[in-house]
Amino acid sequence: MPLLVTDYSWTQTDSTVYISVPLKGATVGKVDILSTDEYLKVHYPPYLFEAFLFEPVDDTRSTAKVGNGCVVLSLPKRTNTVWEHLMITTIDREKKKEVRERALLKYQEKLSSDSRSKAEKQHAEKQYALQTMMKLEKEERDSIQKMKDTEREKTTAELEAWQLRQNEKSEKEGQLKLQSQRGNQNKPKAMTAKQEGGCSAGGKVKLDHNCNSEAKSKKKQADLPAPRLVGNIQVTFTPRVFPTALRESRVAEEEEWLKKQAEARRAVNADVEDLMDLKEQRNPDWLKDKGDKCFVAGDYLGAVNAYNLAIRLNRKIPALYSNRAACHLKLRNFHKAIEDASQALDLLTPPVAANAAARARASVRRGSAFCQLQLYAEALQDYQAALKINPHDEALQTDTQRIRDIIQGTAANPEPY
Repeated sequence: MPLLVTDYSWTQTDSTVYISVPLKGATVGKVDILSTDEYLKVHYPPYLFEAFLFEPVDDTRSTAKVGNGCVVLSLPKRTNTVWEHLMITTIDREKKKEVRERALLKYQEKLSSDSRSKAEKQHAEKQYALQTMMKLEKEERDSIQKMKDTEREKTTAELEAWQLRQNEKSEKEGQLKLQSQRGNQNKPKAMTAKQEGGCSAGGKVKLDHNCNSEAKSKKKQADLPAPRLVGNIQVTFTPRVFPTALRESRVAEEEEWLKKQAEARRAVNADVEDLMDLKEQRNPDWLKDKGDKCFVAGDYLGAVNAYNLAIRLNRKIPALYSNRAACHLKLRNFHKAIEDASQALDLLTPPVAANAAARARASVRRGSAFCQLQLYAEALQDYQAALKINPHDEALQTDTQRIRDIIQGTAANPEPY
């Protein structure tokens, strides 16, 4: 049974109620606060503060500050009146049970609503990011296509201009050749003997050679294409982006988990002088196997001792705490089982596929301890967490439904096992 907190204090104004609950040495991360308009609970194992409020409050504006060894709760009133008491004075257990169950249902509805809102917001953000990236890629593709079209048009215009110049040059050469042929036809046929002698002499060969070389040179120049224009073409590349793979990737969490496991294997405590001299008994893995064998044989105290020695050697292996929690369950040390299961869940972070089965086992063991302490609301949260990991486990589904029935007061057997 949890220990009820009675040394709380409270004050009020016309519009707000302030409640201060001492934490009694509990850490901030292990404080569970549940607040509705008519019910308030602050749970930090093994202590429990529970208040059935005198009048309804506005739970949407309620706040809680945890620190300096206490929890300070600010509860705005729905009506500006002075309360005679903080809690209702009735001793009717059925009425309190009804208020508690109604508050738990409201809290679960609020959690599911917040979860849906968060999921919808994340989906909308992912859709917006994907649409934005697609829009940027389309703009970049359009820009590249526009540059290609501009260069193609420019090259086509330069080619057409060069072809036009070549055609004009060919026409001019044809006209010059035609004029030359007409001039040769109009030249007088009669030549003086001296001119004939000069042409028939050795100078004729030299003149013909010079005429032929000049004609060949002109023809060769006419056949050559015009020089190409010089220019630079800018080339850019579209970056390859994979938004879907990056959005769904959990590489960072997987690497962090593997890093923590590697550190746990290296972090061996050197203070083992009081252990036996056998080399294998200084190995936490050997001690874990020894504890597992003792547990199977029904020697739960021996298994606890083996796990204790293994934890002294290495405090970062979550399986040691989870298995020791199972032993404490068998020995009915429920508070110790809750502490070990909570420690195992703290070490099983970040939540990845590699440690999903271990997280489910630790959650079920802590939920079983809560059930034995009749803290069914906390047990339901742990069983739901395990069921989220293994949604097709029929045993988990059955146990979770039985805990719901106990909370709602419809279960024939008040024990989930």
